[in-house]
Amino acid sequence: MKAMIIEKYGKNTPIMMSELPTPDIGEHDVLVEVHAASLNPIDFKIKEGKMKFLLKYKFPLILGNDFSGIVVKVGDRVSAFKPGDEVYGRPRKSRIGTLAEYIAVHEEDISLKPRNLTFEEAASIPLVGLTTYQAFTDILHLQRGQKILIHAGSGGVGTFAIQLAKLMGAFVATTASDKGYDLVKSLGADLIINYKKENFEEMLTGYDAVYDTLGGAALEKSFRILKPSGQIVSISGLPNARFGKEAKLGWMKTAILSMVSRKITALEKKSQTGYHFLFMKPSGAQLKILKEFIEAGHIKPIIDKVYPLKDSGQAFQYLEGGGAKGKVIIRIK
Repeated sequence: MKAMIIEKYGKNTPIMMSELPTPDIGEHDVLVEVHAASLNPIDFKIKEGKMKFLLKYKFPLILGNDFSGIVVKVGDRVSAFKPGDEVYGRPRKSRIGTLAEYIAVHEEDISLKPRNLTFEEAASIPLVGLTTYQAFTDILHLQRGQKILIHAGSGGVGTFAIQLAKLMGAFVATTASDKGYDLVKSLGADLIINYKKENFEEMLTGYDAVYDTLGGAALEKSFRILKPSGQIVSISGLPNARFGKEAKLGWMKTAILSMVSRKITALEKKSQTGYHFLFMKPSGAQLKILKEFIEAGHIKPIIDKVYPLKDSGQAFQYLEGGGAKGKVIIRIK
């Protein structure tokens, strides 16, 4: 099968087309002919070696973290899926590799894809959808009438997050540029802050939650807008000791995380708020919930560009440039 691989970590490491064996499947696996995959910031973080502390991979490494496609083979103990089923999913972190013609994935990590979406549209959902759903339901417990700031509303995560937050009845503020204004407005954002001209930390106060997709200075300033007991979920900030304990990383790695995140911990204590670093977990059951939202018309995919598999390197460069409005898709079949 054709697959896009790297042979070592590095920002300038080329992404190469390679011929590899079609993966074998275990008794609880399905083999999926991949029709489309999407790119996410974690993809170039993995490529550059920035995730080595948390994730260990062997080379050559097939990149890609979510997909849609058609089941072509099922393991002996698989009962929920059959050949011919159209599915979408996010493989578990030890089994990434969606930028390939085939992938073997555990049956618990996939769902039937939304019937009203193309394969390209369906591939845009799993990682951002699961990440946001887990942030809003499992950590923030977002309630109707609460106020949430979603950073970078026109990005791949933000476009999904705005729609889910509005579906849950929240008041949504978001940051965007002039180019992203109409898009985030159309998705239901209640308050739009032009981050190139305005400072969100000077305009907002008393917020219940922040969904941080940026990290760095934006994350640190976000503590200022929360009310006491408010919560921040970050997918781009530093993991802290709480995450190390929850992920059972061991005392040494947890101690290291405590040290590197001490500034964030100090801001958390000073503002009497909570900070959570989120490392999303695959879930076919939650993908089924998102499928129902999508089929009911509550959430729609937002796609910026679609690239063929051979141009995955160009797609990575475009996503890293930071200007994407919605998701960047790789068409494989």
